[in-house]
Amino acid sequence: MILKKIGIIFLFFLIVITSAWFYLKLFKKTESVKIELETSEEAPYSSNIIKGVNYSTIDTDGNEYVITALQGEIDYSNPNILFLKTVKALIKLKNSENITIISKYGKYNSQNFDTIFSKNVIINYLDNKLTGEYLDFSLERNLMVVSKNVVYTTSKNILKADVIEINITTKDSKIFMYEKEKKVNIKNKSY
Repeated sequence: MILKKIGIIFLFFLIVITSAWFYLKLFKKTESVKIELETSEEAPYSSNIIKGVNYSTIDTDGNEYVITALQGEIDYSNPNILFLKTVKALIKLKNSENITIISKYGKYNSQNFDTIFSKNVIINYLDNKLTGEYLDFSLERNLMVVSKNVVYTTSKNILKADVIEINITTKDSKIFMYEKEKKVNIKNKSY
């Protein structure tokens, strides 16, 4: 049993290291990749559950992306995909303030660092809070797309919409509704 567990752990780390090497060789998008995983002693031998997930990367522009989760599960059909529970991400932009994201679930791609956050998504940037049920975050495209029950709260206003797209680098945003008959709702807090 111990040899089987050691073999599974070795195979897992071999897959992670090979994936990281291929990504760096083919795309050379990041300067460094640091992966820290803690496996649970309580997990069954055939399990692909990882406790205490922590991924960190820095792109060539010096921006850092750190994602942590209480638990992760590797997708058997694609070992680059990790399904996460109780997720927190920190985006440290070189020429801007930090962005924090939390959600109940996540789907992380270790090859391109794209992450889908779902259920109770909360994004904090400066004094602004953006909530929704779904966030598609892509470092590759420099884009955040928040959808489903989107509420954007500032110190003075509350905005409700179906979708908000934000360019991570320029902070340019597109706010819209799925149905043309419906309008984006903006309410001033002082009224």
